[in-house]
Order: sequence, then structure tokens, then C-alpha cells
Amino acid sequence: MGRTSEARVKILSAARSLIELRGYSALGVAEICKAAGVPKGSFYYFFDSKEALALAVIDEHWTGQRSTWERVLSADTGPLDRLRRLFEETEAGQLAGQESCGSVAGCLFGNLTLEMSNQTESVRARLQEIFEAQVEMVEAVVSEALERQEVTVTDTREAARSVVAQLEGQVLFAKLYNNTRRLGTLWTNCLALLGVRTAGEVTAGA
Repeated sequence: MGRTSEARVKILSAARSLIELRGYSALGVAEICKAAGVPKGSFYYFFDSKEALALAVIDEHWTGQRSTWERVLSADTGPLDRLRRLFEETEAGQLAGQESCGSVAGCLFGNLTLEMSNQTESVRARLQEIFEAQVEMVEAVVSEALERQEVTVTDTREAARSVVAQLEGQVLFAKLYNNTRRLGTLWTNCLALLGVRTAGEVTAGA
């Protein structure tokens, strides 16, 4: 096939699918190459190790997810509307995955955190950076909602961390029970975490 960028894309795609299906630890390089339809030599041309491949899969997935989060969270709507849309897109993505392969894949970052964070320092550090970036993006929206007196939380950083943790936890339950309806409470839980004010409360506090 030749050592081309196309081979790298195929390896990354196959690795991501296999990791989502079976996890990282159980996979071997030969299995990944077979699924990708590339010779083993192509793997080591692009990646020094399976760990390097895992980091590349994480980075590629984050590039796509970050683009989605930025699009949703910077939309020209109210801050709470943007957060709600983020949850809706998360639920839609999990449902699409379930319809495609028959099971809820969960969050790639969450899955790898559970499997690898205590074993591989480089992966743990990269995942930590990603979750912190997610928290920062959500905090910007929560801060805007606070300025508009739509929420009652005062520590916007911790509130954002709770929102991200709640999102990850509900996705984990959806994977565990193979049921995307577990994600139906995301928005209600988020409103409670942020102490969202009613229209009457906003008027009174103005």
C-alpha cells in the first residue's frame, strides 16, 4: 500500500473504532493493522508505539470535539440555550453511535481515563489537559449567565467542573446500561447544579 498519509488515517480510524469497541489494553498492533488494511511496517513508520497511537487518537478526537463545542458554545443565543444545545448534541451523538453499531460507545476520553489514567502518565496528562479545556469553555458560558443574573452560583470554575463531570457521568451510565435515555436528565441536572433562577427571581434581583 505504501507509507502514505492515507495509511495513517486508516490506522487512526481503525484504532479509534477498536478502542471504542473493546478498549485499549486488549488491542495489539497486528490487530489494528489488520483492521486498517495496512502492513505492520506502516504502523511503525507513523507511530513509535501503541501508546503514541493512543495519544494521536485522543488528539484527533479532541480536534473534532473541540470544534463542535466551540461552534455550539459561541452561538448567537443565550448562555443557557448554548449549554442546553451542547447536551442535546451529546445525546444525539451517542444515539447515532448506538444505531450504527448496536451499543452506546460512551465518551472516548472518559473510557480511556478509566482504563489508562493510572497506567500511562502521558495519556493521563493529555486527558487532564482536555478536560481542563472543556471546563474552561463551559466556565465562560456560566460566567456570562451569572452576569445576566440567570444563575446563582458564585464559583464559576467549580460550577463548570460540576457540569462537565455530570455530562461525563451520565454518558458513562448510558454506556453501562446501553441506553441513551439515561442522558435525558442532563439538562434538568445542569439547571440544578447552576442554581438557575426563575424569571421572577431575575426580576426581583435586578
